[in-house]
Amino acid sequence: MNRTQLFTVVCSALALAACESGDVNIKPATTVTDSNNTIINNSGGGNPNQNCASYIRNGQTIQGADDGNGNCTYGSAFVGPKNNLDVDLFIPALPNGGVHIFTSSLFVGETYRTQAELAAAGILQGGDGPTLTIEAGATLAFQTNSDFVIINRGSRILADGTANNPITFTSVSDINGTVAPEDVQQWGGMVINGFGVSNKCSYVGVRGEAGFGLEPGTECSIEAEGSVGDDESQYGGDNDADDSGILRYVRVKHTGAQVANGDELNGISFGGVGSSTVVENLQVYSTYDDGIEMFGGSVNFTNFVGVYVRDDSIDIDEGYNGTITNALVIQQENDGDHCIEADGLGSYSGLDQPTKDDFIARGLNSAPTINNLTCIVSANEGGTHSDGSGWRLREGIHPVINDSLVISTFGANDVTDPVDNYCLRIDSSETQDAAVNGDLQLNQVIFACQEPSRGNAIGAFPDEQAWAESVGNQFATVADGVATDPTVAADADLQLLETSVGEPPIYSIAWATSLVDGVAPIATTAPSAGDFLGGIDVAAPWASGWTYGIFDGVDANGNPTRGQPLWFE
Repeated sequence: MNRTQLFTVVCSALALAACESGDVNIKPATTVTDSNNTIINNSGGGNPNQNCASYIRNGQTIQGADDGNGNCTYGSAFVGPKNNLDVDLFIPALPNGGVHIFTSSLFVGETYRTQAELAAAGILQGGDGPTLTIEAGATLAFQTNSDFVIINRGSRILADGTANNPITFTSVSDINGTVAPEDVQQWGGMVINGFGVSNKCSYVGVRGEAGFGLEPGTECSIEAEGSVGDDESQYGGDNDADDSGILRYVRVKHTGAQVANGDELNGISFGGVGSSTVVENLQVYSTYDDGIEMFGGSVNFTNFVGVYVRDDSIDIDEGYNGTITNALVIQQENDGDHCIEADGLGSYSGLDQPTKDDFIARGLNSAPTINNLTCIVSANEGGTHSDGSGWRLREGIHPVINDSLVISTFGANDVTDPVDNYCLRIDSSETQDAAVNGDLQLNQVIFACQEPSRGNAIGAFPDEQAWAESVGNQFATVADGVATDPTVAADADLQLLETSVGEPPIYSIAWATSLVDGVAPIATTAPSAGDFLGGIDVAAPWASGWTYGIFDGVDANGNPTRGQPLWFE
């Protein structure tokens, strides 16, 4: 984008916007109304602020302020804590790389703290509350890590970008060029809440079967990440098919904050988000806490990228049972915790064994499916949250993970601790039993780490590696403390990533050309010529053109598509 210098402007009282300004993209003059014929964007009539988003409340037009340089600003009088958006709003893409600057949080829909309050307000599913629509190519920027986005239960976000015009949520420091590539905590992040199942609530029946629902007389309103004071929001219910909207070709950058109650905001928190929500081509970049975290619900992901996440890139808890198809995780050279940390039961340590067994028997534990994931782990020691490592599966989770790669060979690991940078860790008796019984499945996974496993016994097997190998997965032999490049062009014995001369790795490999310890790996099901390992098909590199931080080049506005080369190039 063409970035203009941010500066202070005098705000119009009629605009009710804050005084800080930034870059904003604006749509040609149009009037957009919602299904009730309420104006949600009015950009006509010669108003100098005509390109800024606006809505009408109680007969008054509330509109952002144009700073004279193609940017729009929105203060707490437009939307923020104690001033949640209660009507539909359209945010246009602005020409010439302009950015919508929010000097407060953007909360969509009211916060209802109980099921009774929701019912009284007629908020029973996604679509009952207001909808935030964001045009392809729009950029929204926030000033401080106290500012974040909440999509409350019943509300929806329709952020439907394209490969050529992705939608970006970022910080003002990113827009004005003062942020470093790996900087975090520049703004808060996103919280999306739905009516999906969480095993922190009480239910009758078996999940997914007739008769399943909340136990009569019980409450299911769980405080979401970042909930404190005026920032409070809730999630939870019994509708795993709930609809919170669309996130398609969306990038979320430089997030993270710790709020007063000790919660740490993620890139995006999905609380009870249902399967009718569409999430396709989503990236989180430079995130202080987790990349994406699912608290129950059944939302599915297609094409996810997590780059420079300092805690867990993919975090699962409270009964999440959706599917993640095609994912790429790249940690920093010297930071990052797990590629996956996945828990089956919320508040696990406070549950007695009969309750744990009952939840698992009724399908209330987490049971995700992950197809085609590439994890590039830095194997760092003493990162922001912990040491870099691969997958940690625990607390009654029943995952199925297929055709995936875990690689930490690019960097030499910490040789003082033999189990801090493990590829695979399976904790908790319920999860270890699930591995033995076939409820936890790893199918056609190749692990390449100096420290293969954490060393937990799995049934009769001495450790996780022995169990995983017994069901057809493979572990490369990697010299401890020695960096190894597992790309086709670099190593004759370990070939897990395709490459082109002068280009970064393509983050997968065809089964037909992969090598582990100098020989072709054995697939447990016969792969076809087009079958591949890892997150990005060599023949269809879906992450090119819209993601940030991976591939070198410029975007449609002439801006660089990354701030620095990847550390392992």
